[in-house]
Amino acid sequence: MNRLLWGLVAVLSLAGAAHAETLSLDECLRRAAAGNYGLTVTAHDRRIAAENISLAKSGFLPRLDFQGGYTAQAKPQAFSFAGRETETQDATYGFFNITATQTIYDFGRTSSRTRRASLLQEAVSHSYDAQERDVFLQVVEAYYGILEAKKVLGAADEEIVQRTDHLRVAQNLYEQGVVTRNDLLQAEVKLADSRQRRLAATNLVENRWLFLNYLTGRPLPFRADLEEKDTPASLPPLEAAEEKALANRPELAALARTVEAGEAEVSEARTGYFPEIFAQGSIDYMENSKAREQAIYAATVGLRVNLFDGLATTSRYRQTVENLGKQRDNLRLAREQIRLELATSQNDARVAAERIRTVETAIKQGEENLRINRDRYQAQVGTATDVIDAQTLLTQIRTDYFRAVFDYQVAAARVRKAMGEL
Repeated sequence: MNRLLWGLVAVLSLAGAAHAETLSLDECLRRAAAGNYGLTVTAHDRRIAAENISLAKSGFLPRLDFQGGYTAQAKPQAFSFAGRETETQDATYGFFNITATQTIYDFGRTSSRTRRASLLQEAVSHSYDAQERDVFLQVVEAYYGILEAKKVLGAADEEIVQRTDHLRVAQNLYEQGVVTRNDLLQAEVKLADSRQRRLAATNLVENRWLFLNYLTGRPLPFRADLEEKDTPASLPPLEAAEEKALANRPELAALARTVEAGEAEVSEARTGYFPEIFAQGSIDYMENSKAREQAIYAATVGLRVNLFDGLATTSRYRQTVENLGKQRDNLRLAREQIRLELATSQNDARVAAERIRTVETAIKQGEENLRINRDRYQAQVGTATDVIDAQTLLTQIRTDYFRAVFDYQVAAARVRKAMGEL
């Protein structure tokens, strides 16, 4: 009955796998761009930065203020003249004030502020693109990580098959009395060890699937068949790749806009030393039965300037100059970091390609080594340890090969990301 149930489960699993969705890397990248949780959070920064532009442009528009209320006094205001007191206002009264103020000229303060906000909005947009490419690289690593883990799992399954067969051979030879029980026990222990490592490989596949689903915004239980492509084309020369990287990387574009925004901030801070010319119109109304004019209409053209603010303007200006210097140094630092990232990823890709060529030959040698040692053991001219060592070596060679293949895929993606093309 147990065998029947397990067989039914296996059949259902195979049927489900036969109809499983096939998922390509490009589809995963599209889903990450649309549904990644981190990118969704970062997208708010672009909208916030856009509102900063509207906030800065408000300096070009007039400001309209209203104030109103109702006042009750214990005694109304009065004055004495020739021994007589005369009230000049009512004890209780309502009032309101409407004022419209328009800046006529502020020596470029508002325009510098607007330009800075616009540049920062562009910088935020480029920063979003940079974070998107970071997420894309994580998707590539997770995608090929799953393929690698599944290949390693397959190698573990093959090792279990080999060690199960070796246990059968050792059992037969032991029953024939030509080997000691030590060979049988050794085969059983090694088979248990292979099964344990298979469990670890299965767990690695599952964990990498969970991470890929998190990156792409899919439900965590989702599974599919991943499309496995051929090895990517050869890498571009370092000089050409570096030229593309410095021209295409969104991080550099973001920092360049930040530097320009810093220059606009310096210009804005410098206007703190200059006056501001403004125009103002107002209506002041105060309810007063003892006054002829209860509403006062006025228009003003004036100049407003700060004479001394405790050197706050000077400190603010120096601060913006230092901040601009820091931003320029950050831009130079980012260029050098990108050069380092590109050179490192290209080196890793070249080494992985060489590992692939080396291990491809070793796989055939490992298979032949296992066959020879298995035949020698069955002919009683070799030991069980030789067979187990050959099985372990073949599994390690296959694992190294799979890791080299997918390390190359990931390194090639890192090169594309460093060039700003991922």
